[in-house]
Amino acid sequence: MGHAGMAATAVRYLRSVGAPTTTGPVETSPAAAGPYPGAPPRPRLRAVGDDERAPLDPGEFRRVLGNFATGVTVVTAPAADGEAGPAGFACQSFSSLSLDPPLVSFMVARTSTTWPRIARAGVFCVNVLGADQGELCRGFAVSGADKFAGVVYDAAPVSGSPRLTGAPAWIDCTVQAVHTGGDHLIVVGRVDALGTDSADADGEPLLFHRGKFGRFTT
Repeated sequence: MGHAGMAATAVRYLRSVGAPTTTGPVETSPAAAGPYPGAPPRPRLRAVGDDERAPLDPGEFRRVLGNFATGVTVVTAPAADGEAGPAGFACQSFSSLSLDPPLVSFMVARTSTTWPRIARAGVFCVNVLGADQGELCRGFAVSGADKFAGVVYDAAPVSGSPRLTGAPAWIDCTVQAVHTGGDHLIVVGRVDALGTDSADADGEPLLFHRGKFGRFTT
């Protein structure tokens, strides 16, 4: 479902429960009071009107957010029943989430053809890439190709997901929860095992900034 479809669904829902869908006067009841004395009242909650457009240009959104440098990972999963091989995709949106319990998260597009395979497996391994693994990352960013052709890996200890050789760190997980986030899904994983490649534990990370790969320097 695209942005327009999701917006239309939200409008229909709010209309069905009697919520306003056009701009109206702000609430002045005690329930709508601001968070502190003297604060302006909270605006009335409403859906986006049918004639309203998204406030941001997608290209400008990508350009500005591209200034935030990230690490790069490859998220992998073992083959589920009936599948020929393992699944994997390149992912920038990985993050640690919680220490107790140990949780991590990543975001994946709703249109991803790899995510359903990971969801069916119910487990995944996050492979943190090193500075010299840009080509490996590009291979996992291509849709429809045999992403594991020529890639050396072994099995992560708990999930059996591919653990890519040479990756400085790996995190072996079970899918804990999946939340909606606009045109993406927010996947939360419970960490079952993790570790580093002793041969490259002090290596430089692969970074992504303004559409290009880079490396960390001091």
